[in-house]
Amino acid sequence: MTAPTTPAPSTRASWGPLPRRRAVRPPRPVFALRAPLPARTRLLLVTVSVLLPVAVWLVLGATGAVPARYLPSLGSVWQAGADMAASGQLWTDTWATVRRIVYGFGLAVLVSVPLGVAMGSFAAANALLEPLSGLLRYLPAAAFTPLLLIWLGIDESPKIALIFIGTVFFNMLMTADVVRLVPRDFVDVACTLGARRREVLWKVVLPHSLPGMLDAVRVNFAAAWNLVVVAELVNSDTGLGKRILLAQRFTQTDKIFAILVVVAVAGVLTDVLLRLARNRIGRWL
Repeated sequence: MTAPTTPAPSTRASWGPLPRRRAVRPPRPVFALRAPLPARTRLLLVTVSVLLPVAVWLVLGATGAVPARYLPSLGSVWQAGADMAASGQLWTDTWATVRRIVYGFGLAVLVSVPLGVAMGSFAAANALLEPLSGLLRYLPAAAFTPLLLIWLGIDESPKIALIFIGTVFFNMLMTADVVRLVPRDFVDVACTLGARRREVLWKVVLPHSLPGMLDAVRVNFAAAWNLVVVAELVNSDTGLGKRILLAQRFTQTDKIFAILVVVAVAGVLTDVLLRLARNRIGRWL
């Protein structure tokens, strides 16, 4: 016979005392999750973000730690940009590049936004368009350059088409995702009150989605700038990308940096304008 086992002590009774924890202090606004920053703190961080790279550039140029062939000084870059602006070359190239982006990306927006709204609103449209767009967006747009030259010739058309191909599918899918975020309750209430399908789209879906659509345009506009430089490397007479290629042939790194600064400034200004438009349009969100 086995000896009778003693009952195990209660699990709760066997626990030790709970460790004492310090009182949780509210984090500072800089480290708080998704908390708004004070205006002065935000201004300070923005200033540091801009001035720190410039300061490093100045130090490297003044000390000669990096040869001027690879990293020209800030003064030489400024002078190169001033010379190109004085000759009119910089303005001609900038206008040629901006015009190509306006045509190519503008056409992409005109096509992608209605298709994205349809994909986000109707399951049938999503089933029809999502597989094809999901496949084509993984193809590098630059790989289409030889085909575009064969199909469209060597004028402006292949450059505009390259920007279109490289941005239309991404903008369409991002627009569809924004439309899907419209609360279902808004649509149900509108339908209950007697709104028709067209009225739901125009008065509920589009107003709620418009700020997100502008955010998608902001993101893909940067991709358009990247693509236009690639497009201008092939058989172009004008454009910032063509000017970079010519400067590279003669190892004029100061001109390359000057053009990159122009591209960065133009992109930031456009991004700020789109951000302001988004904030103004989406006040109700």
